[in-house]
Amino acid sequence: MFIGREKELATLNGLYNSDKFEFAVIYGRRRVGKTALISHFIQDKKAIYFMGVESNERQNLENFSQAIMEYASGIMPGTSFVSFQAAIEYVFKLCENERLVLVIDEYPYVAKASKSMASTLQMLIDKNKDNSKMMLILCGSSMSYMEDNVLAYKAPLYGRRTAQMKILPFDFEDSCKYFNGFSAEDMALIYGIVGGTPQYLLQMNDSISVEDNIKNVFLNPASAIFEEPENLLKQEVREPAVYNAIITAVATGSSRMSEIATKIGETTSVCSQYMKNLINLGLIRKETPYGEKESRKSIYAIADNMFRFWYRFIPDNNSIISRGATELAYKRIAPNLSDYMGRIFEEICMQYLWKLLLDGEAPVEFSNLGRWWGTDPQERIQTEIDIMGDQDKSTALFGECKWINENVDVKVLEKLKKRSRLFRYENVHLFLFAKKGFTQGCIEEAGKMGNVSLVTYDQIYGYFK
Repeated sequence: MFIGREKELATLNGLYNSDKFEFAVIYGRRRVGKTALISHFIQDKKAIYFMGVESNERQNLENFSQAIMEYASGIMPGTSFVSFQAAIEYVFKLCENERLVLVIDEYPYVAKASKSMASTLQMLIDKNKDNSKMMLILCGSSMSYMEDNVLAYKAPLYGRRTAQMKILPFDFEDSCKYFNGFSAEDMALIYGIVGGTPQYLLQMNDSISVEDNIKNVFLNPASAIFEEPENLLKQEVREPAVYNAIITAVATGSSRMSEIATKIGETTSVCSQYMKNLINLGLIRKETPYGEKESRKSIYAIADNMFRFWYRFIPDNNSIISRGATELAYKRIAPNLSDYMGRIFEEICMQYLWKLLLDGEAPVEFSNLGRWWGTDPQERIQTEIDIMGDQDKSTALFGECKWINENVDVKVLEKLKKRSRLFRYENVHLFLFAKKGFTQGCIEEAGKMGNVSLVTYDQIYGYFK
C-alpha cells in the first residue's frame, strides 16, 4: 500500500515526461520512504534499479553490473563491467533511443567505496546529456553526505541536477491515511508518539489500544523501534554519546543553548556545532519568537515526534523496561501523556491552518506561522502565544491550543485577546482550539466579538479526513 507523496510523484513524472536528460537528487533521513517513493514511480517504467551497499568498490560494481544485466539483453550472465565508468557508459548507450530511468539508491555507499564515482558521473553527464533520454536518480540517506558531496557548490555534480527533493516525514493528514481502526483522539496520540515517518507508523497496530501499542513497541526491548534512535545516531554521526546527551537534555526541558551546554557539561561553542548537525538531520529545530530574527530568546526543540517521545520517556525507565516491568513503566508514562500532547496539538493546529489557507478558507492570508514568547510590558511577566501569523502590517491571527479534557472557558479567550494586543495590528482574528469543546460562556463571547473561530479537535480531524 503506497500512501501520499503526490507532489513528489508529480515532480518525478514531469521530469520523466520531458523525454530529455534529467537528473534528480532525492535525499532524506532513513525510514522516511525514499525507496518506496522511487519503487512506486518506476513500477510502470523501463528502469535499472541499483542499491549501493556498505562494502568495497568491487562488490558494488558487481551488484551494479547485475542490475544492468537484469534489464539489458545481449550481455552474458555473470559478466561484470571493468569499471563504473564502463557500466554507466553502457547505460547511456541504452538511453540513446529509449527513455530509461537509472536509479542509484544509497549513493553515498557507492561514492565512498569508489572515490572517482562523482567525477566519473560528472564527466559522463557532460558528455552525453544533450543527446540522452536517460533519467538519472541519485538517492541517499546520509543527509550530510548528500548535501556536502552532491548538492554543495564545490561538489563535482553541482549544476548538473535538474531537480532535488528532500523527503520529509508525513504530516498529520497523510499519517491518518495509514489507519482505519483508531479513534480520532487515538490518532492524535499515535501521531504524537511516532510522528509521520512511514516505517514507524507501520509499527503501530490499529486493532489494539494506544496503551498496548506503547507497551509493545516502546516498552519492549525486542521491538524494532526500541533502540532505533540510538542506532540512527550511530549511523549518522561520529560521537553518538554527545548527540544522545543533547537530545536527552532538550527532551527533558532544557531548551536554551546555555541550559543544554550546562546539562551535558560542554561549552556553548562546542554544543552549537553538535546542535547544527542535529538540525541538519531533522532531529532538532531552532525556534525564534515569531517576527523576530536571530535572537537571544531562541530555543531548541525536538523536531521528530518519535524521538521526542522516546527521549522523553524511555531513558528514565530503561532499567525497569529491560527487566520486563512493562506495566510499571507504562504507569510512570501515562500521567504525563496529556502534558506531552500539548505541543503535538499545537503542531496539528498549525497544519490545520495551513490547509485552510491552501484551500482558500483562511480568514487571514498569512505568509508564515510560528510561536511567540516574550515580556508583557504592562504586567512585566513572561508570556507566550501558541500560534501567530500575519498577512501584512495591519492584519494577523493569534491562536491558543488546549489539549485538556474539560471544555475551554471564556477566561482563555479573554487571555488570548489581551495577548493579541501586545502587537499593533488593526485587523485581528483569534483561533481557539480545544481537545473537547467550549463552555457556553466562551461560545457566547466569541459570537459577540465576531472575530473568533472556535475549533474542536474533532472538527480538525474531520477536515483532514
